[in-house]
Amino acid sequence: MAVGKRKIIAEPKELENMPEPGADDVYGVISKMVGYDKVLVDCSDGKQRLCRIRGQLKRKIWVKEGDLVLVSPWDFQRETRGDIWWRFTKNQALTLAQRGVLPEFLRARIEK
Repeated sequence: MAVGKRKIIAEPKELENMPEPGADDVYGVISKMVGYDKVLVDCSDGKQRLCRIRGQLKRKIWVKEGDLVLVSPWDFQRETRGDIWWRFTKNQALTLAQRGVLPEFLRARIEK
């Protein structure tokens, strides 16, 4: 048994399984972890929202500052609140940035 870091190889299927945002969904980059399941997200529509990480997502993967996510704004408090329902991997985020899907200010934060 080898001890050490595991080598992670980007699989082609990882890039194929990226979800498309719905009519109300926006891209966002996590700017600050607030606590428990809440984070501040800078969204592609120019607003900063306090978002909740959905339980389904919270139990499966970890999110950290600088991650690209898909945000679904709430029906009420639409300008200030939302739910995070998908986190993109680093390779997926770079692919979206190269395709020109993301606005310039988000693209700059992803490519750091």
